[in-house]
Amino acid sequence: MKKKSSFSSQGQRADIGDLIIYRILPNRYADAVGPFVFLDHIVPTFQTKINKEGTGAHPHRGIATLSYILNGEDEHFDSAGNYAMVHSGGVQWMNAGNGIIHDETLKYDSRTDSKMLHAFQFWINLPSKIKAEKPSYLAIEGRDVPYKELLDGKGWIKVIVGSFEELNSAIPNYSKQFLYHIHLEPGGSFATLFADNIEVAAYLPLLPAIINAESFNAGDFIEFDRKAGTIELRNDNQQACDFLLFGGEPYQEPIAAEGPFVMNSRLEIANAYRDFYNGDYGKIDYQKQKVKV
Repeated sequence: MKKKSSFSSQGQRADIGDLIIYRILPNRYADAVGPFVFLDHIVPTFQTKINKEGTGAHPHRGIATLSYILNGEDEHFDSAGNYAMVHSGGVQWMNAGNGIIHDETLKYDSRTDSKMLHAFQFWINLPSKIKAEKPSYLAIEGRDVPYKELLDGKGWIKVIVGSFEELNSAIPNYSKQFLYHIHLEPGGSFATLFADNIEVAAYLPLLPAIINAESFNAGDFIEFDRKAGTIELRNDNQQACDFLLFGGEPYQEPIAAEGPFVMNSRLEIANAYRDFYNGDYGKIDYQKQKVKV
C-alpha cells in the first residue's frame, strides 16, 4: 500500500542578506514532522560578495541544528569552543542542549571555481532529558556522509540522519528519525517502506516530480499520512532531480517554541531567555578557536 499525501505547500521568503531563503517548515499546515521543527532552503545562488558577518552570533537551546551544504562551504564557531569548516556535500550538526551561542558563515567553496551556494538548515527537537545536557557538536565532510548507488543505476541515496539498509549516519539519534537525500537521473525511481505511526515529509527543492503517482511542483513540501506504506519517487524530467525525505516518530512531549529556543513549557522558554541574558551560554572567542585548528 502506498502512503497518501495529506497536503502540500510552498515556502515563504525569509532572506538573510544576499541569501535567498524559503522557510519550508513550520508552515500553515504543520509545525513539525517527527522531531524536525524547522527547515530553511537556501536556494542556489551565485555569490559575488562574501558575507563576512555570517548569521551573526546568536543563541539556541533545546534543539539540534543541522546545516546540509550541497554547494559551498560553511564555517562554524560556537561558545563551547568548537570550530570547523565543511565543504560541498558536508554537514554541520550542533546539539544546543542547555544553551549555546553559535555563528555560521556560508560562502562559495574555496576549493573549486564555482561561486554557487546551495544549502538547507534543519532544527531537530530534542527530548527533555537531552535539552538539559551540555551542548555537543559534529562536523562531517561530504566524503564521510553514508552513500550508495541505487540498484537501477539511475540514482543514489545519501543518509544525512538515521539509517537506510546498511547505511548509518554518525549523527546521534535520540528518537527514530531520518533525513535522506535521493538523487534520480531522468527515468529513475526509488521506493521505500515506512512503518505505522511514522511521520514523513518530502521536499522538492528544484524540480517537479511524481510521488506515489501524484504530480508535485518544484518547491513543494508534501506531508503524508501516518499509516504504514510505501513512498515511491519518480523523475520524469529531462534532467536529474533531487528529493529530501525526512521525519520520524511523533514527538511525545509538550512543545513550547519562541525565537531560537524550543522547550517543553513557557516557563522553560522564559528560563532560556533569562540564562542567555545572564551570560550563561558563554562567548565565542573567534581568534582563539580558529587558531587551534
